[in-house]
Amino acid sequence: QSQFIIPHHLSPTSIYDPFLGKERLPFLKGSAFAFQAECMNFVKILHLYNRTHLYACGTGAFHPICGFVEVGQRVEDSVFKLDFKSLEDGKGKSPYDPNHTAASVLAGEELYSGVATDLMGRDFTIFRSLGLRPSVRTEQHDSRWLNEPEFIDVFWIPESENPDDDKIFFFFRETAVEGSQGLGKQSFARIGQICRNDMGGQRSLVNKWTTFLKARLVCTVPCTDGSDTHFDHLHDVFLLPTRDKRNPLLYAVFTTSSTVFKGSAVCVYHMNDIRRAFLGPFAHKEGPNYQWVSYQGRVPYPRPGTCPSKTFGTFSSTKDYPDDVIQFARNHPLMYNPVLPHGQRPVFLQTNMDHIFTRIAVDRVAAADGHYDVLFIGTDIGTVLKVVTVPNDSWQNMKELLLEELQVFKQQLYLGSRTSISQLSLHRCGMYGKACAECCLARDPYCAWDGTTCTRYLQNTKRYGQGSAYRLGPVTFGGQSSNPQKTSVPERKIYGVEGSSTFLECLPKSLQAKIVWTYQKTRSDPQKEVLLDSRVIRMERGILLRSVQRKDAGFYYCHATEHGFTQGVLHLQLEVIHAQQADSLSLSREEESTQPFHRKLWYQDFLQLVDHPNLSTMDQVCEQLWSRKSHQPKKKPPPLSPLFNIKSKSQKWKHLEEKQKGRSRRTHEMPRAERAPRSTDIW
Repeated sequence: QSQFIIPHHLSPTSIYDPFLGKERLPFLKGSAFAFQAECMNFVKILHLYNRTHLYACGTGAFHPICGFVEVGQRVEDSVFKLDFKSLEDGKGKSPYDPNHTAASVLAGEELYSGVATDLMGRDFTIFRSLGLRPSVRTEQHDSRWLNEPEFIDVFWIPESENPDDDKIFFFFRETAVEGSQGLGKQSFARIGQICRNDMGGQRSLVNKWTTFLKARLVCTVPCTDGSDTHFDHLHDVFLLPTRDKRNPLLYAVFTTSSTVFKGSAVCVYHMNDIRRAFLGPFAHKEGPNYQWVSYQGRVPYPRPGTCPSKTFGTFSSTKDYPDDVIQFARNHPLMYNPVLPHGQRPVFLQTNMDHIFTRIAVDRVAAADGHYDVLFIGTDIGTVLKVVTVPNDSWQNMKELLLEELQVFKQQLYLGSRTSISQLSLHRCGMYGKACAECCLARDPYCAWDGTTCTRYLQNTKRYGQGSAYRLGPVTFGGQSSNPQKTSVPERKIYGVEGSSTFLECLPKSLQAKIVWTYQKTRSDPQKEVLLDSRVIRMERGILLRSVQRKDAGFYYCHATEHGFTQGVLHLQLEVIHAQQADSLSLSREEESTQPFHRKLWYQDFLQLVDHPNLSTMDQVCEQLWSRKSHQPKKKPPPLSPLFNIKSKSQKWKHLEEKQKGRSRRTHEMPRAERAPRSTDIW
């Protein structure tokens, strides 16, 4: 069965595929792929084809298939039906193996996909199918075109107002043919381009792309010694539309390929920089023993990679291109200059963490002082990082802020995995406190102070008048609320044993806040900052006091400082207990636990003890229990053991007669025998 995702308010629906029968399993017997879990239909491609149908492709138990799924014009129609007459061979659209990556985009009625076209995953191609144009693919078995690629994403981006200039951009990673010799295989991130109206060549590259070019996608951190730290392992790309549909922003997630230095980075690219790289020099290599250099010879006309249109030339089809253009395109698909990120460095970076970045989604939020791009970055451990880039002193000097780490389509984020999908809200303003300063210091572009609370920012409304505040740049507090310093700060009393270690935990609401600890022996003493040494160690979640001494007792105050604003987070009172006193307390508790208690609790009384959430102590439970019994009329003690309370036969039959008179069901409720459980003989 093939599982599809449908709106959350409808029941999950599955589509049965009769072609996934047992008759295909013998084909795989004896091979390395004969795993029962993989002999199913894994959906690898799912696109909205029109208002009523989806186009889906799956592995089909190692026999790719594609077809249309009818979903109706409205969600309320509750239509979800596979059109069996539309089923067709999915080769070149979906991979055979569910472990192989695939990427595709539906441009009009044409499907452009990057996929492995064989069972073993050795023949990779960029393929066009569907639509009225002929099927076209990349050159086979030529490492200069594709060399063990892993396709990440595909986008359809217009080049000009003329639709004949539209291009399809593929993002993938592959083994670099231009990698340094002696370092083994090197994986580079790539961006490739093809023209939508590419029809292939007339005499050479027949039914093959004639406009295919690729360039290296660079995401590096420049070092002071002149060397660069490269993030070459591309994981995900997100296209953020702008007002100019020809110039969207492209956010990409990378990790390092090194096993020594581990890190993840997010780089952003402008289309102007991408086009500049494809208009630059071509990479050229004279022979096996030569280095890759910039091609210095004559480039034929029209320039390879140019789409046939009236905008950039007089050719109406790639079949009209001269033979020297086709031959040059075959031998020079790689560009010499890489595509550099905006600002020449990542917009967000993390190193030496227990996770790596795997996915990214970006939302642009409009604010009173500009727009901000909020990054939602998925990790390989199931968390989502919410990051915003804000100006630091000026709009030319930007810095990133990690707003929160979320544990796992309007204003909602959907997270998908191999087994499930989760839904998260883009904004959780209530977590930023109840004061204006706390709301502003969070600098979450989704939230603003409306005069009374930190709430969702709604643009073009009159809700934010005098006393409101909403800025993400250099922080100024426009809100007129109570100072958080005057608000109540949580206080706790903790104990430490002399000679042992004690941890003072304090977690601020803002991840950008700096924690400062102060100490005073008594309430009347002045507060002094806690100095770190070999015995007082700062940890990620607080400070650790090693070998606690009697002089460490007192009051500890946790303060959060950010942008010159300080507020109290937590007050802790530490009492230090002598080691001998702690041992005596522990010994007395052990003696109390060994003393027998002969009263056996009745079962109903036992339930009162274990199921009474409104009472805080055992004494209150017992007090209420004895009070209840004192108001009950005294009964003659039962003649049997207190473990059993059995009524006399006359009482029993009288009870049955009364129940029989008004009985409306087959069964009647008998009085429950009250007894103590077997495990509560001694308390």
